[in-house]
Amino acid sequence: MASLMQGRLPINQDLLMMQKGMLLRKVRSRSWKKQRYFRLQDDGMTVWHARQAGGTAKPTFSISDVERVREGHESELLRSLAEEFPLEQGFTIVFHGRRSNLDLVANSVEEAKIWMQGLQHLVDFVTGMDQQERLDQWLSDWFQRGDRNQDGRMSFHEVQRLLHLMNVEMDQEYAFQLFQTADTSESGTLEGEEFVQFYKALTKRTEVHEVFENFSADGQKLTLLEFVDFLREEQKEGERASDLALELIDRYEPSDSGKLRHVLSMDGFLSYLCSKDGDIFNPTCLPIYQDMTQPLNHYYINSSHNTYLVGDQLCGQSSVEGYIRALKRGCRCVEVDIWDGPSGEPIVYHGHTLTSRIPFKDVVATVAQYAFQTSDYPVILSLENHCSWEQQQVIANHLTEILGEQLLSTTLDGLLPTQLPSPEELRRKILVKGKKLRTLEEDLEEEEEEEELESELEGGQEADSELEAQLESEPQELSPRSKDKKKEKRSKPILCPSLSALVVYLKSVSFHSFAHSKEHYRFYETSSFSESKARSLIKEAGNEFVQHNAWQLSRVYPSGLRTDSSNYNPQELWNAGCQMVAMNVQTAGLEMDIYDGLFRQNGGCGYVLKPDFLRDAQSSFHPERPISPFKAQTLLIQVISGQQLPKEDTSKERSIVDPLVRVEIFGVRPDTARQETSYVENNGFNPYWGQTLSFRVLVPELALLRFVVKDYNWKSRNDFIGQYTVPWTCMQQGYRHIHLLSKDGISLHPASIFVNISIREGLEGDES
Repeated sequence: MASLMQGRLPINQDLLMMQKGMLLRKVRSRSWKKQRYFRLQDDGMTVWHARQAGGTAKPTFSISDVERVREGHESELLRSLAEEFPLEQGFTIVFHGRRSNLDLVANSVEEAKIWMQGLQHLVDFVTGMDQQERLDQWLSDWFQRGDRNQDGRMSFHEVQRLLHLMNVEMDQEYAFQLFQTADTSESGTLEGEEFVQFYKALTKRTEVHEVFENFSADGQKLTLLEFVDFLREEQKEGERASDLALELIDRYEPSDSGKLRHVLSMDGFLSYLCSKDGDIFNPTCLPIYQDMTQPLNHYYINSSHNTYLVGDQLCGQSSVEGYIRALKRGCRCVEVDIWDGPSGEPIVYHGHTLTSRIPFKDVVATVAQYAFQTSDYPVILSLENHCSWEQQQVIANHLTEILGEQLLSTTLDGLLPTQLPSPEELRRKILVKGKKLRTLEEDLEEEEEEEELESELEGGQEADSELEAQLESEPQELSPRSKDKKKEKRSKPILCPSLSALVVYLKSVSFHSFAHSKEHYRFYETSSFSESKARSLIKEAGNEFVQHNAWQLSRVYPSGLRTDSSNYNPQELWNAGCQMVAMNVQTAGLEMDIYDGLFRQNGGCGYVLKPDFLRDAQSSFHPERPISPFKAQTLLIQVISGQQLPKEDTSKERSIVDPLVRVEIFGVRPDTARQETSYVENNGFNPYWGQTLSFRVLVPELALLRFVVKDYNWKSRNDFIGQYTVPWTCMQQGYRHIHLLSKDGISLHPASIFVNISIREGLEGDES
């Protein structure tokens, strides 16, 4: 099967050296370091390891699982071992999702470079694969698993075992018939291309043929007019159907003559349906498509809670890796809990717990490096400051010196604004959210006075030092507005002016009531709410909360009782317009599926514009009791079939899944619902359901749909197979494929489900 890769993968010297194999030291901790023999397999896409050269090898990882390769100095673990190994000999393999990094140390700098360059070359190659190449690679991976004796060919016995691994329960006689048909060399085995033909026979899509034949006059092709009819009637493409048909034929028809004649073959039709254009997620919503010039408080902002943690909140590990992962996945608000550390250096950890500790300056350096790799829009540092006066000054120095021009330390034009700036205006800026001694007005007024004073005293060093001494001798001078708080316990550290000055548009204030906020607070002041407090406010005063969030930012955080770093459902908080709904992004599950689903749109930039009725300070919307003028709709989902569904437990080689599909809607309370199909027995390869589910939705602008595929299990809760979540506003109608993701949000390609989506205005049965 290695032949599948030949001619497509550019071979270089690094890859040839990797295929010979090399001794590398695998590092798990300061005390766990073992030599292993790593080798790139002949397929060029998998790396295996053994205890020694020539020893029994085990698969380590597939190139498609690798996100990127980092140099040794970027690894916390390898940096802690810098006295034992030169950092130039180390490198880190970072995987997609929540899989732990793999830290390796080579025997020389040259060998480390070979692996770093070679792996990055392969990762770049996989990233650039088109749909057919990815399918070929998937088949190659299966061939490797099925070819037990690794002789490059598969007997019928090996094929039978492979069918079980691939979730196929098939009549033995029928399987043997397909095997013989594919065995064109009559060798009694299947080699690379023969296996591909066998797979194509296995995956013949009769349900797609039926759709094709409904619009094709001769059953062989779709003419341009027939394809336009399909796009207009079934796919609801409207006026653009004619132009789109030409584009899609040019993009997906494999035959040059077909392209010239403007016709689409069955292969081209299937290729279109399986592509991004045929996906349930509207491709026009994938790039940045929303207005990014509105005030920050008009957006949902991708936010992380306890970002430094990569595990639980009692004994888990604190790591800059938490910030890297959060920022790489599009988080725009990260949390930093800062405490006094040794040698005058502040540390970050979950206070009063056994979680490990990291230097604050390392966190700031990491944010500086990764803040804008995924998105250019502003990053918010939400500071939980527990430090003494002296270490607060160190915090301010680190922020100023390490972040440099990235740090926003004054208003954009130096003038007093009347509303929060927009994500567009704040591109590539890092904002500090935290406590502030005074109002923004007082700060700007003092800045003007200082500028005037400086110009008057230009060249007068004596006067300068006198002013400096005056500022130092009055460190606790508070604004008139803040003097009321002087009764606080003396043990509580006073805020340092240099740190206070770095808080510009995001001053943290305590919440008392919506009336109090309206009367006493300004638009740049923001309050934080525990999940329970926010929920009770939504029930008690939902409309007031909506209006509050139309002019001021709110941050919601998980309960302190969630010591396992579990998450709440963000949807009910979004319904009230809360912008920074902070999540434990390291914890996979339904809640993070919903979160990722919302922020998948708009270029994954971390900012999603709220619906207009949540941006109006006079809004009448109540998230618990939604009424008109919001237009209700009826959603019909025909769940047709599934393709190549994986097993949740691959260790059970003989078991075949019994899949069912559950469709869940999350939105305002009356819209939240779920329905599911019946299960198909013993078929995860090409199950057919053909069932229609119906939902009524009052506020579609807030709804998200989650499709979950489960393995029916009568003894216990059904086992998870895969999921995909899409915002209602980004959903395409018609015949669509839903490409499934794992619990960690990683593609399960080519696993998918095939559906037909239809949306009707009004509620079913309404005469209006």
